[in-house]
This record gives sequence, structure tokens and C-alpha cells, in this order.
Amino acid sequence: MTERETRDAPPHRVGLWHVGVVVSTNTETPTGRSIVLDVPGWGGNLAGQHADVRLTAPDGYQAVRSYSIASAGDGDRVELAVDRFPTGEVSPYLVDELQPGDELELRGPLGGWFVWRPSQTESVQLIGGGSGIVPLMAMIRSHTASGSTAPFRLLYSVRTPDDAFFRSELDTPNPHLDVTWLYTRRTPDGWPRPASRIALADIEASAFAASLAPAVFVCGPTGFVETVANDLVALGHDPQRVKTERFGGA
Repeated sequence: MTERETRDAPPHRVGLWHVGVVVSTNTETPTGRSIVLDVPGWGGNLAGQHADVRLTAPDGYQAVRSYSIASAGDGDRVELAVDRFPTGEVSPYLVDELQPGDELELRGPLGGWFVWRPSQTESVQLIGGGSGIVPLMAMIRSHTASGSTAPFRLLYSVRTPDDAFFRSELDTPNPHLDVTWLYTRRTPDGWPRPASRIALADIEASAFAASLAPAVFVCGPTGFVETVANDLVALGHDPQRVKTERFGGA
């Protein structure tokens, strides 16, 4: 399901499969929902990491897919957020069938490169497309929970207002987070920017300038990530400070 960049050695526990119990689910979009699990032995994760999810059929067939984690910090509670891929093997079950009380196997946390730590003090530019908001949401939550005053900005591109994950949370005023919404197919009534894909002008108008040397995290579909990364470099951002994570459906 995902093509992820996981530079650096993953932390401990990476090879262990844990059995989590679904605590709750929440419909986020017409095709996506978030899932909160209690996972004994998980022990916490950094903002931006992901987890493998394994499903096992009655005949023993197994399917494993990787999903970003929307939560961060110590403890055994994990929140995933999943967008349904119609022909996928795992995401339709997670979005349409999984219920509170069900068990789910997870392995991780995975990845040590596309992460944000509360000890970082530089400005942070987040740019997400669709469900690419999930690891960025973990960074925003970690930023808020830690009391960090590092300036955060988010550019979030979605097809329509109905397709935004974590809408109410992102609309909650946060003095250290600026959110810019971009719509590609349908905008709210009276929205000043016509619906269109993210462009260099959007980044130039709303993102931190390259001269501020922000840490930049970009997550979304492959085409979205490549476009944004190229635009950021064209605007003078140091490629080494632009971290990307891309995905397909599953």
C-alpha cells in the first residue's frame, strides 16, 4: 500500500507483532476513518512513524500493509487513519468492517527519518494531500502536547471540504499553527481560491520562506509529493531539509 522512505534504523520492537484491541472508530471522510486501538506492549512512538497491519484469513492467507500513525508519545494507545482503496486487500476491511472490540495485529513503530521531535525548535512546514495528513497530524498533536512554541504551518490539499481528515481538530484555533486549505475539485461557497491542484504560487504564498530554513515534511500521493518537492526546491529550499513520504492505495 505504501512506498515509504525509512532511512535510519527503526527503533526497538520493530520486529514484534502486537495484538491490539479496537477502542473506537470515527468516520473522517466518505472513504476514510480513524481507528483507536489499545496495543499492549506498544510503548509509544514518535510523530511521523508508521505501523504494519496484518490481516489473516480463515484459510491462513495473510496480507500486510503499512499505515501512518496519527498519534504520538508514550503509552500503548495508537490511532491510525485509513482511506479506502476500492481494490485493496486491507483498507476496505479497516474502513468498512472493523468494529470496537475487534482485534488487529500491528508491528512497529517503523521509520526514524520522517519524524518530528519536540526538542526541535526550528519552524516547521507541513504539506499534505488527502490522507497524507495522517503523519502530519501526529506532528501537530505532538507539537501541541509538548507545549512547543516552534512555529508550525500546514498546507492541506483535499478534493472537497468533505474529504478532509481531522477537520474539526484542524479548525480549532492554535496560536502556534497556521492552516491553509486548498481544494482541488470543489470549494466551500465563497472560497476565494478556485478549485485546482497545488501549485508553486500556493506554496510561495502560504509556506515558510526558504530563507527561514524551516524543516519541511510533505506527505501524499506520489504525483502530489513530486510536484510539491520540485516546487519547494525551485523556491530555494534545501533539498536536505525537505522530507517526503508517499503512498498508493491498498
